[in-house]
Amino acid sequence: MKITGKDLIAMGYRQGRWFKTALKEANAQRLVGDELKSYLDNVAPEIMDPHEEPVAYHLNIRAESEEEEANVASVQNTMYNLMKTPTIINGAVMPDACPTGSVGQIPVGGVVVTKDAIHPAMHSADVCCSVMMTSFGHMDPRKVLDHAQNITHFGGGGREDLFDFPAELEDKIKSNYYLKSKRSLQLAKTHLGTQGDGNHFLYVGQSEDTGETIMVTHHGSRGFGANLYRQGMKAAETFRREISPKTMKGNAWLPYSHPQGQEYWEALQIVREWTKLNHEVLHKATCQSVHVEPHERFWNEHNFVFKDGDEFYHAKGATPLDDKFVPDSTDGLRLVPLNMSEPILVVKGETTENNLGFAPHGAGRDISRTAHMRKKAGRTIAEIFMEETADIDARFYSGHIDISELPSAYKNAQNVQDQMKEFGLGEVVDKILPYGCIMAGDWQIDAPWRNRKKR
Repeated sequence: MKITGKDLIAMGYRQGRWFKTALKEANAQRLVGDELKSYLDNVAPEIMDPHEEPVAYHLNIRAESEEEEANVASVQNTMYNLMKTPTIINGAVMPDACPTGSVGQIPVGGVVVTKDAIHPAMHSADVCCSVMMTSFGHMDPRKVLDHAQNITHFGGGGREDLFDFPAELEDKIKSNYYLKSKRSLQLAKTHLGTQGDGNHFLYVGQSEDTGETIMVTHHGSRGFGANLYRQGMKAAETFRREISPKTMKGNAWLPYSHPQGQEYWEALQIVREWTKLNHEVLHKATCQSVHVEPHERFWNEHNFVFKDGDEFYHAKGATPLDDKFVPDSTDGLRLVPLNMSEPILVVKGETTENNLGFAPHGAGRDISRTAHMRKKAGRTIAEIFMEETADIDARFYSGHIDISELPSAYKNAQNVQDQMKEFGLGEVVDKILPYGCIMAGDWQIDAPWRNRKKR
């Protein structure tokens, strides 16, 4: 008599993708009774329920105001739920932490260590958000900013003047399960040399130590990485339903021990390579435009997954200090931006019990963009802009000021630096003092769909 899926369910097994293979094998071998049960027990996936109590984590943050007290309380609440995820074995919170998404999802400024598991939502859609610096030597910073503005691209979508795309990278994209679609390759090509919107920037300043003019870019993998994120979340949800149905959907994962998990890991490395190239094309083009050879260049991501054996460090807005996480590290140096009117910190450091090998990724926020803009009600955008950018050359690529990206939208920069020192989260070895900055601004005011609606 042929065994069916209904028979397996009647025996107490949870339906899943494994049924197809198990039924084929059981019927081929005509297994019954104890032999059938023994076989099914061996091939049925292990169900992993959330921990009854959250795994302990390291809280490297201290509230300095009422707003920060509310923010830290929210961070602790989301971490309490997050740390019940069954794959998690350790975690940490940085001084720039703030919640994002629903309760139980990793906050910005969070680091979570898992065993044999890659959680797409823990690196988010802005995969490999990162910063790169290039030193232009002793050059007029305004000249660098002016030339860079003519080269970079902010806002939605891609660009029409495409950069040359490496054939080797294209081959890697076409051979990866998650990246090989026509849509993915189109995004990779048209978004190359673009920086997006939000808190992404192009910053020019001068080294406090040497006086050299330095350009820093901040962006992620754009639509190319976001497309991978969507594919990863779909695959992770399939695993979650089968092996951990009680885990919240946002914390679904791909087991690295499964071929799909390994393929996703490879896809992440390709996205990392693309993102580094995305920085480099802007830096190289700016160097060529001002006729100078770069004196120094390095980069680091702060929104990624890092592997150490079978452990995966998910950094949602946290900068890796440990060289084991940064295969192309330059002298252990990392960049930590604060806001457009503050220096960008050049830091280095070692792994400790509480930092897990990471530093903050910036200043973070205590309140949402919307809440910040409500606080500014009653004053004109021009007034706010003039007050907060009086000492710097601040530009918005779209021509429309975004007050949710002005300095007051972020945490107190000095408090973040003080807490970095207090909790041992990296040593500041130089500062890039601000001259000017370009950001997207409120580009949606002139978005094509709005213009069509107006017409």
